[in-house]
Amino acid sequence: MTVAPMLPIPPERSEWTVDDLGELPQDLPYELVNGRLIVPSPTALHQDLCVELLLALEGNCPPDYLVSIDLSMRIDRRNEPRPDVVAIRREHANRSPVPVEDALLAVEVIPPTSTFRDLYDKAKVYAHAGVRSYWVVDPLHEKMTLTEYTLSPSGDYEVAAHTEDLFVTERPWKVSVDLPALTVRRAGLMARDGQ
Repeated sequence: MTVAPMLPIPPERSEWTVDDLGELPQDLPYELVNGRLIVPSPTALHQDLCVELLLALEGNCPPDYLVSIDLSMRIDRRNEPRPDVVAIRREHANRSPVPVEDALLAVEVIPPTSTFRDLYDKAKVYAHAGVRSYWVVDPLHEKMTLTEYTLSPSGDYEVAAHTEDLFVTERPWKVSVDLPALTVRRAGLMARDGQ
């Protein structure tokens, strides 16, 4: 009789660092925000929206850049977040985590379980790291919204745009996101799921 291997149990800690991540299984998506270990478990609806945003960003993506989903960004010893969508320099296509200095844009799609973390904690982490643009997409209401933040001279984020309609920006390059169409798509997927 063969004994099945035991699943590793992460050590209990109140504070984690990027060095501690090496003790964890490498095949799970970890995120570290302000020393808190997060193991995200996104839904298919969440991932579908991330893909739609990736496709909108890829449309005019310059050849020196790459748009990716769920990619770790090393910021400091207490922070290694995984933005839902990120625009980085192409030379980092085979690296993980990527250096935050080369991230032009981080995008978070708010799930029901981490509204505060995406709106406040991650915004402060990304701003402190110098990520020039930060989008927060909120699909949790009747109409989906997108808020675009840009770095101010003081190093904090300022709201550059907030809309539930067609979103058009030049940051990090020309991009348009049809939020009403994404709202309809999400509603259709949820209706098929019986929700």
